[in-house]
Amino acid sequence: MRRSLIALAAVGVVAVGSLAACSGNKDNGSGAAKTPKIGVILPDSKSSSRWETNDHKYLEDAFKAAGVKYDIQNAQGDKSAFQTIADQMITNGATVLLTVNLDSGTGKAVIDKARAQGVATIDYDRLTLGGNASYYVSFDNEAVGKLQGQGLVDCLTKKNAKNPVIAELNGSPTDNNATLFKNGYDSILKPKYDAKEYTKGPDQSVPDWDNAQAGTIFEQILQKNNNKVDGVLAANDGLGNAAITALKKVHLNGKVPVTGQDATVQGLQNILLGDQCMTVYKAIKAEADKAAELAIALAQGKTSDTGQTVTDPSTNQQVKAVLLTPVAITFDTVKTVVADGFVTKADLCTAELAAKCTEAGIS
Repeated sequence: MRRSLIALAAVGVVAVGSLAACSGNKDNGSGAAKTPKIGVILPDSKSSSRWETNDHKYLEDAFKAAGVKYDIQNAQGDKSAFQTIADQMITNGATVLLTVNLDSGTGKAVIDKARAQGVATIDYDRLTLGGNASYYVSFDNEAVGKLQGQGLVDCLTKKNAKNPVIAELNGSPTDNNATLFKNGYDSILKPKYDAKEYTKGPDQSVPDWDNAQAGTIFEQILQKNNNKVDGVLAANDGLGNAAITALKKVHLNGKVPVTGQDATVQGLQNILLGDQCMTVYKAIKAEADKAAELAIALAQGKTSDTGQTVTDPSTNQQVKAVLLTPVAITFDTVKTVVADGFVTKADLCTAELAAKCTEAGIS
């Protein structure tokens, strides 16, 4: 099962190619050779547990294995801290910056400053609009949204929902990924709205992916609609849990399908309990490994043709990209996330969930 899930996650990856065969530019245009050093800036630890639990670990493991110097820090949602960390990393000799932007404005400012100092850049997970980084490594994020949209449709079909009212709880309006997710799930839901099969309800974004704000927003949605919400397209597991918490207060949890993303322990537990109908698993180790591979090559003055590009919608420029394929997870397939080593049975299957884990075939 582990092999099959990793294979699915790798379907969308275009081979980076033999990095050893690439032409080198050891000084990155600075005129003098630099000691390879990679700086990584992660966005926060509130919007999703993945950044510290998964990405940090996998990137660190890859850099240690390669024997390169590195510095991994977390901006904790602070745009000023993001820029300060980047400045410090450049001053301390980083030859590559691998960043997850908090918004495209500050992300671009960092990339521009890095480029001026001869430092190569990689957009990790989120594309920085207008940044023109050396590479962009992520998942096919419209495909993520399509899986969420189809997952919600499937869950509503199982419940024989008639003209259900759908609330959309979108990610941060400053995150290009949130836009791509929404493009994906709206491509599935809009035909349902147009055909009058579903009713489009509240459609709101959550600033900075803040789960506390999401809870407040969703409670207000329920109040304004007299609790008449039949399905929730929540853009990730954190937002999904915020909606579920609000639904519990009016005894609608488990009755109203809720989506998610990231296959967090919390999200998977909500699926096992029947409060969340699906999540999207993104094999973060594969993403981190590919980004690390490219960062190490850049730090050594090498470049590579990934064979794939994405279009920056703000400039129409092509950015070299590596995109991986996401996987939808429901109750019947939670076990595959455990088998893949992404979460452990010990973390997932608490005493309260022991029977549900057995039912779901988790061993």
